[in-house]
Amino acid sequence: MSGELQFYLVAVPAVIVLGLSKGGFTGLSSLAMPMMSLVISPVRAAAIVLPVLIVQDWVSVWAFRRDFSPRNLVILIPASMIGVAAGWLLAAHVSEDVVRMAVGVISIAFVAYMLIRDRLGLAPVATPGVPTGLLWGSLAGFTSFISHAGAPPFQVYVMPQNLKPRVFAGTATMFFAAVNLIKLPPYLMLGQFSRENLTLSALLIPVAVLSTFAGVWLVRRVSADRFYAIILVITFLIGAKLIYDAVPALV
Repeated sequence: MSGELQFYLVAVPAVIVLGLSKGGFTGLSSLAMPMMSLVISPVRAAAIVLPVLIVQDWVSVWAFRRDFSPRNLVILIPASMIGVAAGWLLAAHVSEDVVRMAVGVISIAFVAYMLIRDRLGLAPVATPGVPTGLLWGSLAGFTSFISHAGAPPFQVYVMPQNLKPRVFAGTATMFFAAVNLIKLPPYLMLGQFSRENLTLSALLIPVAVLSTFAGVWLVRRVSADRFYAIILVITFLIGAKLIYDAVPALV
């Protein structure tokens, strides 16, 4: 099997996963990078994926233009700039496996926290807090820059607020659309946008747009309880996958 065919056999499902995530199933996007890293280097995969993400953002921002939490965005977007700047400065020094491990541990710890919280009947967060928003927003910006895996830190901060599914999805959409634009200049300065990579991005964009609309359609038809249950399962599976991938390289 040729390397090009292997790339598309993995890249097309990865982009579909990205589209479903952009359509509202936030968290699925963290699976795309590990999938593409099976056939190309993680750095090149990140460069190919970023333009695809930005096009998907245009679709999802339009779809959720009336459904988002302004307060969350006012707190999280400036915080993400700190994380993106840190990711750019440390890009050459931080192992991607360390980032995978950290994101995986955060993901699983978050699922455990949510299950314990629900079991004990603890009250959900009434309003987004600024100090915690700065922490998790910075982490989301950092992990998003390194490996497009900003969803788990975002979910740790936003999910306990028990937003309506469309507001949760819309807030995630607006936040990551902003983060992806913030990431463009650092990626350009790192020389990641070659003609070959941009050509591959362009070929994947039609699949990205169609799968984003599919995600929007599904979110509108899933109940709130089922929606959050799906997100928790996805988050746990992502965390387990990231840890599984990171452990062999770190031990």
